[in-house]
Amino acid sequence: MSIIPVTVPTGAIRYNTDSNKMECFDGTKWWEVAVSSPDLNGGARGVFGGSYTYGTSPANYLKSNIIDYITIATAGNAIDFGDLTQIRGVGGAGASRTRGLFCGGDINPDAAKTTATVDYVTISSTGNATDYGDLTEKGGHGIATMSNQTRLVCAGRNTQNPPSVKDIIDYTTITSAGNFVDFGDLDAGAYGLTGAGNAIRGIISQGDLGPAYENTIRYITIPTLGDSQDFGEATFSSSGAGAVSSATRCLIGGGSTPGSIGNLIDYITIATTGNAIRFGELDTSSGTRRFPGAVSNCIRGVWAGGYGNAPTYTGKNKIDYVTIATEGDAVDFGDLTAAMSQHAGCSNGHGGL
Repeated sequence: MSIIPVTVPTGAIRYNTDSNKMECFDGTKWWEVAVSSPDLNGGARGVFGGSYTYGTSPANYLKSNIIDYITIATAGNAIDFGDLTQIRGVGGAGASRTRGLFCGGDINPDAAKTTATVDYVTISSTGNATDYGDLTEKGGHGIATMSNQTRLVCAGRNTQNPPSVKDIIDYTTITSAGNFVDFGDLDAGAYGLTGAGNAIRGIISQGDLGPAYENTIRYITIPTLGDSQDFGEATFSSSGAGAVSSATRCLIGGGSTPGSIGNLIDYITIATTGNAIRFGELDTSSGTRRFPGAVSNCIRGVWAGGYGNAPTYTGKNKIDYVTIATEGDAVDFGDLTAAMSQHAGCSNGHGGL
């Protein structure tokens, strides 16, 4: 297995029959793909930061810098963690086993509309966030994020002032602090995206091309640099869904579908390419949700909050979960400390670790 054919593309996945391990090629060598949950003392923690929800007028927009947290392996209501450095709906979030980053987001009705701000927290503790640096360009309204223990990648965004849908992909080394740098480009500008993945492959799903929603799923190879590649299609077009993952499977749920806000959940096998398969539905007891926060511990996938249909866009405090390895509808987990949406989630136990 040591000979590398010259035709092997970066990001290729194989099963090594000598070691009985899945491997990914980074352009130079093959790397093993982890397929088990990390050993986390006390269980993995999911953290949700910020909030921004439209209302019938700017006066009743729901805006917040609240950070909540849950212990994913148990069920129950969220607990206050601290505050972000800025009141905003977070564009996207990702984490290593120790540090969670909250990236960009919407700050309407502020004249700037969106922000490039990145904050970080230490997930195992509680307290207010600290400034980390800035994205390469401001934006929000759904930034796909994917991370492993070393690197966090952000893809897509809408700057809103001036209105501009971006194909940007940028990244940072999580243990450092400072501004993001260029990674590559999406095949088209998009926002309303969601992302997850394993340690090697990042998944970028669906989104809003302004104004068309799409069902496209793309992927990148996180340890390298480069443009996104086609993965397949979701079973539904959506903007503002939430994605969770184990090391092998990615689930995409919720978001706004053409004409309504949906509760559908799809899944894909990360190491392969191809179209998604229907998994089930989010819990409909509190209505439908767009821009929920989403976290996982490789066993459970959790969706929290989000907002409902026009014209009120009512924010939700509902939390529900599924078991990632099975198929079926989500069940009740508990409630957030307040109704929230565009409050991106991250955990210290997701499929990239």
